[in-house]
Amino acid sequence: MTDTISRAEKPAAAPKPARTRSNIARTPRTFYWMVVPAVVIFFGLHTIPVLSGMFFSLTNYAGYGTWDLVGFSNYINLFQDDRVLNSYGFTFGFAIVSTVLVNVIALAIALGLNSKIKFQAAFRGVFFIPYVLAILIIGYVFNYLFANSFPTIFTALGLPGLSGNLLASPDFAWIGIVITTVWQAAAFNVILYLAGLQTISADLYEAAAIDGASGWRRFRSITFPLIGAYFTINMVLSFKSFLQVFDQIVALTAGGPGTSTESIALVIFRGGFQGGEYGYQMANAVVYLFVIIIVSFLQLRILQRREASFS
Repeated sequence: MTDTISRAEKPAAAPKPARTRSNIARTPRTFYWMVVPAVVIFFGLHTIPVLSGMFFSLTNYAGYGTWDLVGFSNYINLFQDDRVLNSYGFTFGFAIVSTVLVNVIALAIALGLNSKIKFQAAFRGVFFIPYVLAILIIGYVFNYLFANSFPTIFTALGLPGLSGNLLASPDFAWIGIVITTVWQAAAFNVILYLAGLQTISADLYEAAAIDGASGWRRFRSITFPLIGAYFTINMVLSFKSFLQVFDQIVALTAGGPGTSTESIALVIFRGGFQGGEYGYQMANAVVYLFVIIIVSFLQLRILQRREASFS
């Protein structure tokens, strides 16, 4: 009896406000106008070319004329092609060295710009300038510096061992490419590291200083762990970007001397669009695509695990 009365006295749930017909009609229309064009453009400019490339990777298409299906022979031949294998070795070596240097230099600059210095805003703007310049333009400028300015300067300083054109050496031309790339790419990483450093409360540093922690100790125990997410983003984006290096090499060495500085992207471009190897280089591009995806995934897993160990 009591249960019946309590159930009867329990107030009924308030009815949900009915959505007006205008809202129902307006929301989907707005959604479709925003999403559908983006999906169509992405599908037309990205998905279709990718699927087309995957199809032609199974053919002997030269970029013109007729073609026949050859199955997976292009993929098999890739692993027997010394030029392709050498380009993978050069590209990964270049990407590893450049990624390490860019992040070390960018973090050091960000720490300096985050400190209490005069003209802080002006310095931040100056350090960001290289990133907004076209890579090809920067490459041609550095090409002139390596070929003309630096040899003249080193000769005047009495350093004949450094007076040659660095880009003309098969053994050391990659160093010139790394220098140019690091100079241009560090600016973006500086901005990301600055964003991370500004999220750290000054109270943490004050408490650590009171406890007698040194500058290195504060960096190792406070700064670096708290910018772990930004470090992960920078490492993944930098490495992925450097694996696709193309413009710097075109402007500085064009893959030379010989083929000593040919990147994977340059080999794909030359063979696919200039060398009559369209189908073969599409197979190279497909392999390269999956290599980048796998490497980026492994980077994320490893670096995110490092973040978790700090937290």
